[in-house]
Amino acid sequence: MKKKHPQNQTFDFALVEKWLENYFLDPLTSYYDQTQFQIDLFETAQEWIVEAILSDFEASNIRVYIEEKKLTILANNPPLYLPHHQRSRSIEFPFYINEQDISAAFTNGILEIFISKTKKGTGKNRYITLP
Repeated sequence: MKKKHPQNQTFDFALVEKWLENYFLDPLTSYYDQTQFQIDLFETAQEWIVEAILSDFEASNIRVYIEEKKLTILANNPPLYLPHHQRSRSIEFPFYINEQDISAAFTNGILEIFISKTKKGTGKNRYITLP
């Protein structure tokens, strides 16, 4: 059964503000920042920016997956590296991010994911390619 998503999604900015407040006040956010990797969220007029500090990883070992309202970042060092470890974080947004245009960049150990507020994406769950 296929779920219907709003085609012309508009953002309820009061809902988004409350979601951001709850995200940063949630004790699990701080816990995951310390045990997995740190994530920060930023907003500009044109996009949402998710920034992850992944200085222990190479770009080739990082995966970004978009599934409906959820953004998942997976970082995995191959077995040749010591210590071998995998880290992951997921963020559940209050709107369908798979409906938005999304790009990513990884520079100097910092992953930046850009979620457009104005440009539409494919509407499909997908991996985001790192350049």
